[in-house]
Amino acid sequence: MSTNGNEAPATWLSQDAYDRLQAELDELIANRPVIAAEINARREEGDLRENGGYHAAREEQGKAEGRILYLKELLRTAKVGEAPDADAVSPGMVVKIYFDDDADDSETFLLGSREIASTTDLTVYSPESALGKAILGGKAGQTCTYTAPSGADIKVTIVSFEPYSG
Repeated sequence: MSTNGNEAPATWLSQDAYDRLQAELDELIANRPVIAAEINARREEGDLRENGGYHAAREEQGKAEGRILYLKELLRTAKVGEAPDADAVSPGMVVKIYFDDDADDSETFLLGSREIASTTDLTVYSPESALGKAILGGKAGQTCTYTAPSGADIKVTIVSFEPYSG
């Protein structure tokens, strides 16, 4: 039984990934006055209904603010270092699976957030994806089934898993 249904699995980031995301956040925050000045300059051009530059600047501001909020929360809750060894599949692990009882049709990937994707050559699947949800908590030799976005049911067997060493 789970301890608390509201607990999300920890997001583990290497020190390099954490530092890179912190630098991105710092840059976005430092760029706020530039975006605000652009909005003000476009606003002074006149009729806002037909002012594409104004609307583009507002959209850029919205995207930047959304990314700032996301990064602040991610960095606040992330654990830096290597994920501890675990006896079941969890985020931050390199997982090898095979499909539909065919051991020759296998795939090795990292179960983690999209932020970590830029730090590895491995394919990264989110723990929130259909595959990720199906294998979370699984053990080697366990077979799981999930529904792909196409609607097809896909059966996978967990071959092995180990903490990602980056």
